[in-house]
Amino acid sequence: MGYSGLTVDFAKEIGAQVIVRGLRVFSDFEFEFRLALANTELAPGIETMALITSKEHTFLSSTTVREIASLGGNVSTMVPPHVNAALLEKFNGQEHDTDFATNALRD
Repeated sequence: MGYSGLTVDFAKEIGAQVIVRGLRVFSDFEFEFRLALANTELAPGIETMALITSKEHTFLSSTTVREIASLGGNVSTMVPPHVNAALLEKFNGQEHDTDFATNALRD
């Protein structure tokens, strides 16, 4: 199920009572804390919960996964099967993306 706009608005639309967010590294905390406060202001009845990731997934981010996939790398062990299929569909057969915002994995 996809949506556009604010996550808190989508949560209200589907009747959610909790938004679950993930914390990978310590620097995520400040952003997530401010986001939780803003969400509480926008929707007081919706709680925000933060889960700390396991150490083997700390390095993962959507940017890292997209970059690996755009450069032809295998991300099947990093994402659920439906996400892997979507990435394969998006990047398979395309010339590798040389204009990707980050190039750290290319060198």
